[in-house]
Amino acid sequence: MPEQGSRFAGEVDWVFYFIFWVSAAFFVLIAGLMFAFMILYRRRHPGQEATSKVSHNTPLEVTWSVIPGVILVFMFWWGFRGFMDMRTPPDNSYQINVKAVKWVWSFEYPGGIVHDELHCEVGQPVILRMQSDDVIHSCYIPAFRVKRDVVPGRISFLWFQATQPGTYPLFCAEYCGTGHSDMRTVVVVHERGEFAKWLELADPIKRLTEEQYAEYIQDPDAFIQKYQDDPEMGEVVARLQPPQAMGEKLYKKKGCANCHSVDGTPVVGGGPSFKGVLSRDTVFSDGRTLPKDRETRENYMRRSMLDPLADIVRGYDAIMPKIALTDREIDMLIAYIESIQE
Repeated sequence: MPEQGSRFAGEVDWVFYFIFWVSAAFFVLIAGLMFAFMILYRRRHPGQEATSKVSHNTPLEVTWSVIPGVILVFMFWWGFRGFMDMRTPPDNSYQINVKAVKWVWSFEYPGGIVHDELHCEVGQPVILRMQSDDVIHSCYIPAFRVKRDVVPGRISFLWFQATQPGTYPLFCAEYCGTGHSDMRTVVVVHERGEFAKWLELADPIKRLTEEQYAEYIQDPDAFIQKYQDDPEMGEVVARLQPPQAMGEKLYKKKGCANCHSVDGTPVVGGGPSFKGVLSRDTVFSDGRTLPKDRETRENYMRRSMLDPLADIVRGYDAIMPKIALTDREIDMLIAYIESIQE
């Protein structure tokens, strides 16, 4: 069994092992008796007649009916008790909105912070409000012993209370297409007080004022050097990288890599490669041709990120879902796409 990381884990494991060992004991008992009877009551010579020696034994029949019945009732009661506990989150639960889309998890925290990892604080009950934009997914955290399907058109909930700081794997446990095995991330459980600090610095770009952001976009290296020793901005700047590097992280974090390559190779069932998007001939499904000037191409990329179905390239299906992106995140992605054209 995986390590125990939540308040549910110990009880779930106890019920599992109880059912396992009771089942194993009854299997050995029944199989052993069957084997013994095969030996004791076998036909000892060819001419021996088969005669019935079956007789009625009320105490024995009551015993083998009542004892298993009591055990089954106990299993049901203990399992139902745990089930109801796992379906009833405390009133003080910390809510995180979860979006599942092929093939990436997205976690939105209070304040509009969106991240591809699930972060929480040890001892704090957390409730996940989950929805899917395409097919059925399933949020599964083995160390917490929790799993819940995420179905399109429905809101599903899952809650847990982490008991040990650390990093735990999170998987999609429902086959959702060719990238299913890649739809995984981690749960990071922080020590008390550390989660608030992480949340404050989770999106360094968002912490910049409009003036600071404009300065950063114009010359990232100079901006980082200017503010790296600033007492108020130092920690924020320490998490900043050049826009193209931030865009590469978003390319992976937002699931772009599942459908768009960056080396010109096609992705089966995906969309056009980002390689060459500024220079290649582009014809849309309605026959329009995309001009090759840089401004038009950048506007095309921005529009495609905001409204994926606005301009469908000929030869590709209109399957890209809408993904929540801020203007600054789009800037980072465009900077990354431009950096891979050379």
